Amino acid sequence: MPYTLDQLNRASVADAEDMLSGLYEHSPWVVARALLARPFASLDDLKKALANALRQADRAMQLALIRAHPELAGKAAREGTLTAESTREQSRVGLTACTPEELARIQKLNDTYGRKFGFPFIICVRGPSGTGLTKQQIMDTFALRLTRPPDAEREEALKQINLIAALRLADKFGAASAQHR
Repeated sequence: MPYTLDQLNRASVADAEDMLSGLYEHSPWVVARALLARPFASLDDLKKALANALRQADRAMQLALIRAHPELAGKAAREGTLTAESTREQSRVGLTACTPEELARIQKLNDTYGRKFGFPFIICVRGPSGTGLTKQQIMDTFALRLTRPPDAEREEALKQINLIAALRLADKFGAASAQHR
């Protein structure tokens, strides 16, 4: 059953944090900071508070959040240690069913990207509308983003993380994903 804003606004801090768990990979501090802005008049207000909490964090915390994300079709996926949210998202777009050739290409891209930037490649595999990207679109974007400078790519990673969180938020509240781009 989806949550309501009224439930979130009236919940204890611990319960509200629990309601919003999983929005940001292994980084509950983003939600904790955003909840300080309660009550929220709309999901957009909540989404803005979450984005502001991330934007106002220092660079080290932002990088820790980026690094908390798993590689696409990487070790965590192979070992079954992805979060439930990441598992659903990667499965939904077929990253858990790659051909050996696709897997080899993604692993090479992961390695190259990690060496260049010092953090994993982050992309909202569900796409901006939540309907999902193809494996080819993901790999093409991966290769293109390898050409970017580190600061621009860090900013893009944060943008993608906020998009992922917005879609996960829409799921939790039973809202239409396209409304939460």
